[in-house]
Amino acid sequence: MYVRRTVRKRKDDTEVAYLALAHNERVNGTSSTRVLLNFGREDQLDPDALRRLVSSLTRYLGDPDPYATDPDADPSALGLTVTESKSIGGVWLLDALWHQLDIDTALRTVLGGRRFTTDVERVLFALVANRALDPCSKLAAAEWATLDVAIDGLGYMDEDQAYRAMDLLVEADTCAEVQETVFFKVADLYNLEVDIILFDTTSTYFERDTADVDPDTGELGFRRYGHSKDHRSDLPQVIIGLAVTKEGIPVRVWTWPGNTTDTAVLPEVRDGMRGWNLGRVITIVDRGFSSNANLDYLHRGGGQWIAGERMRDGSTDAAEALARPGRYTTVDDHLKV
Repeated sequence: MYVRRTVRKRKDDTEVAYLALAHNERVNGTSSTRVLLNFGREDQLDPDALRRLVSSLTRYLGDPDPYATDPDADPSALGLTVTESKSIGGVWLLDALWHQLDIDTALRTVLGGRRFTTDVERVLFALVANRALDPCSKLAAAEWATLDVAIDGLGYMDEDQAYRAMDLLVEADTCAEVQETVFFKVADLYNLEVDIILFDTTSTYFERDTADVDPDTGELGFRRYGHSKDHRSDLPQVIIGLAVTKEGIPVRVWTWPGNTTDTAVLPEVRDGMRGWNLGRVITIVDRGFSSNANLDYLHRGGGQWIAGERMRDGSTDAAEALARPGRYTTVDDHLKV
C-alpha cells in the first residue's frame, strides 16, 4: 500500500497532480493497481486530514502517534514553528565558572562608569567561551556568539564590538586589576600557597610577511622580528611572560614586543607583582634572567630568589655558592643546587 501520485496535462499545457491511496494486486497472474482512496488534487489537499488519518492508523496498530500532543510530537502539528536552535551546555558551564571567579565583577569594576553601546563584559565572556569551545577568528567568533550559542545577556555582537572590548581589556591598569582579582579568587578557592613564584618567557609567531610598522611614522608595532624560541626567526612574533605558583597555577601573564630580551623584562615583572601583597615570596628564574643587574633588582626590598646558572660560564655568583662546603647538592652530573 502506498500513496500514488499522478500528473495530468490540461488543455492550457499546465499540469495538475492527484494523490490516491493505492495497492498493487495480482489478478490472473497480472499485476494491477487498485485505488483504495482518492485524496484529490495535490494543490487542494488538506494536510491536517492526512495527519489525522496517519494518527488513526498508528493508534489502531498500537504504535506511538507521531502527531500526538507530547514533547516528542511534530512541532507543526502543535501549531509551533522552530525559528532557531542554539547550543547552551558548554557556554552555561563556562559562564558559571566566570561568575564563580568574579571575573564579571572585576571587569565591571575596572571599567567604572564609562558608558558603552554594548555590554563589554558579556562580549569578553563570549570571546573567552569561543576560545575554549570553538576557536576561530574575531569575525567568526561574533557570528558564533550570535547564531550558534545562547549566551545569557548577549543577544548579538559583531566584529567591531569584539575588537573594542579587547582594546579596553589590554589597557595596562585594566589587565593587571582583572588578573589580580582572578588570581586571588582562585587562590582562595584552592587554598594556594604563594610562597614561590616561577617565571619564564616564551615566544609565539604569526604567519605573516612583515612586522607591524606604522605607515606614517615608521614606528614598529607589537609584532616584531626577534630571537624565536620556536626557531622561526623569519616570522614576526611577540614575547609572552608567565608567572605561576609551584603547583603550576598562573599568577599573571605579560606580553611584550617580539624583539624584547629576557634580561629587560624582570624589573617590570617584579614591580608589577609588588602591589599584590603576596607576602614573602621566592622568585625562581632560569639563566636567561640571571644577569647581575636582574639579580640585584630581585634583592631589593629583601627579596629572595633562585636563579639557574651555567657552570662553564664562570659566573661569580655560581663560583661563590659552590665554594661554600655543604651549601649545595649534586642532583645530577649536569645539575648542582
